[in-house]
Amino acid sequence: MDDDTIITEPKRITDLIKLKQHGYDFALDLSFDIVPVNFAHQKSEFQAYVFLCNFSGEIENKAFKFRKCYARGCPHNLCPHVAQAVMIANRYLKRDYKKLSDAGIIFEEKIFNLEDMVVKYEELDHKKDDINRGILTIHDYINIAKEGNEVDVAINLEVIPAVEHFANHKNAQTFLMADFDITTLGDKGHFQRCFACFKTENEAEEKPVAIATANKRVIDLFKEFDDAKIQYKPCFFT
Repeated sequence: MDDDTIITEPKRITDLIKLKQHGYDFALDLSFDIVPVNFAHQKSEFQAYVFLCNFSGEIENKAFKFRKCYARGCPHNLCPHVAQAVMIANRYLKRDYKKLSDAGIIFEEKIFNLEDMVVKYEELDHKKDDINRGILTIHDYINIAKEGNEVDVAINLEVIPAVEHFANHKNAQTFLMADFDITTLGDKGHFQRCFACFKTENEAEEKPVAIATANKRVIDLFKEFDDAKIQYKPCFFT
């Protein structure tokens, strides 16, 4: 499933890096959205706040734009608290920034801002204790495995319909999500990651592209698991 095809309509960070490596010149613009989203999950609904970064630019006079979800935060215990989610999102974001910078891609570094979010969504309960807990990422466990510790990961892939609530409109969106249950050092951890999404009303056209993008991201993560000798059972979106 892995390939080195050059994609002039990039859908992920790796596509941008490949384009730069093959001599394409472009600047990259970034913008953030922190969007309340109603998820329909296993016959129940819950609201979460999704941390999105929009990547846009122009390659050979052709505009491109894609977005990446960096975290999901909840005001309850169905996913990390929003205070944790901000820090998780920024940690993943900074990993991507390093990859982009190392490739020589020009962009202005920004980060998600918790205080702006709290002002925007005043109903959220922002507690200092929540900031200090639960901000590990999947890559922390990869590093634990690289240190010689046994790490087991159980993976469950899900396709979850949702409705995003932007300022002036609603958007029905379907998310390709992964649940990771991690066991190591006598402890258990749980993570959720979004690997791609598509507009629900355009499923026939957009779902195959989203699945291809998601599976490429999954493959990249599995390579890191293999390098760290993490125990897992490979699975892919279909």
